[in-house]
Amino acid sequence: MNRIDELKAGIAVIILNEENQVLLQKRADVGRWGIPSGHVEIGETVSEAAIREVKEETNLDIKIKKLIGVYSEPDSQTFVYPNGKAVHFITTCFLAEIKGGELRCNSNESLEIKFFGLHVLPDDLIKMHPNWLKDALAQREKAFIR
Repeated sequence: MNRIDELKAGIAVIILNEENQVLLQKRADVGRWGIPSGHVEIGETVSEAAIREVKEETNLDIKIKKLIGVYSEPDSQTFVYPNGKAVHFITTCFLAEIKGGELRCNSNESLEIKFFGLHVLPDDLIKMHPNWLKDALAQREKAFIR
């Protein structure tokens, strides 16, 4: 395994619309597409972090429907930022539904926000995100632990 500089608690949120399309954001930090995700801040629960991050990045208000899984395997959960810093994330992934808000890039973290059909996803997805989406679509009752 390569060098890891830091360990962080992360969240990811799968949001599907009525047409069963998934919401993705083109991230400003790496210029690649991914599922809305972020860090848990001190004093925050993982569900609070999920709701806050989605609001910050997409301007949408959400309701968490279920836990998809908890992901901690270092090979798939280590993200290297453009500055070279490697962060190993322990990510809690949720499935959520939209309660309100108007979809728009709501911060400098996103270059673009849009829904994609499940069979026409962009080629430049962040490496860990397709696994989260695959697990969300599995419609399994029990959460995944990977």
